[in-house]
Amino acid sequence: MQKTMILGALAALAATPALADYPQRPIQIVVPYSAGGSTDLSARLMAESLARHLEGATVVVRNQPGGGGTIGTSSVANARPDGYTLGIGAQGPLSIAPHMGGADYALTDVEFVGLFGRSLQVFVACAGAPFADYDAFAAYAKDKPVQVGNSGAGGANHLSAEAFGKAAGLKIESVPYPGSSDARTACVGGHIQAMVASPAEALAASEAGQMTPLFVMEDERIDLFPDTPTAKEKGVDFTWSSWKGVIAPKGIPEEVMAPLKAAVKAASEDPDFREKMTAMGEFVTYEDGAAFTARAEKDAEVALKTLDELGMTGMNN
Repeated sequence: MQKTMILGALAALAATPALADYPQRPIQIVVPYSAGGSTDLSARLMAESLARHLEGATVVVRNQPGGGGTIGTSSVANARPDGYTLGIGAQGPLSIAPHMGGADYALTDVEFVGLFGRSLQVFVACAGAPFADYDAFAAYAKDKPVQVGNSGAGGANHLSAEAFGKAAGLKIESVPYPGSSDARTACVGGHIQAMVASPAEALAASEAGQMTPLFVMEDERIDLFPDTPTAKEKGVDFTWSSWKGVIAPKGIPEEVMAPLKAAVKAASEDPDFREKMTAMGEFVTYEDGAAFTARAEKDAEVALKTLDELGMTGMNN
């Protein structure tokens, strides 16, 4: 009996690697966008912090751009589930792109390890717009469509403006541009009436008298714009923000996933990481895998409904 128990214990140990066995080689984080952008810079800060909080880890960043983020995201979803290939999960490739077609994965094909940052959204009036506060904007948009610039059809700020308009019962006429900088140029030049901007964009432009913040798409007011209301304050149950977090392929063993999740949490809450992210204009917030998954699923539901209404579902198939 004793011999049997010993043999059984040895077999269990052989089948379940000790936590200290991970990691044994470098961990790569796939960024689905080109080097130098905000997602890439955030990923590099996360890699540095993760290496500090996962004992024995070497963490490298690999850029794999293309397809609006779907190519890099696909490589993560289809990677070996061993904990050595992670990715930066972003709202566009995960919660929006699968509905538009052209992606070989679904939201359920990845593991949400932990969210570490969000890009908040501020709805602003552009130069020369016929409204300068939320109430005037809402009164105008009840009867006339407001020309709202965005960084491309099907993008996060396109869908957020359209979804808000539906929730508020207001008329929105989306005007697509090749990128966010083009939309911003049109806004400050008075060629469109409104746009969805980041807080950093909105602050600099509002201080220069080029934009006027109308409302923020958060549950509560934000520090940069303490006098700007939320949509919820105005009776519209709508929030929206772009986000980024660590994802992994499905099927990673729990003895690997447990220390990885703990390390991502510690890395996200690291004071040095938070300071550097904040300096870049990122809103640093940690959400565990369950909360991160729920956020992505909620955004996917809003995106699908909005894309259906716009006739854009499956347009890339």
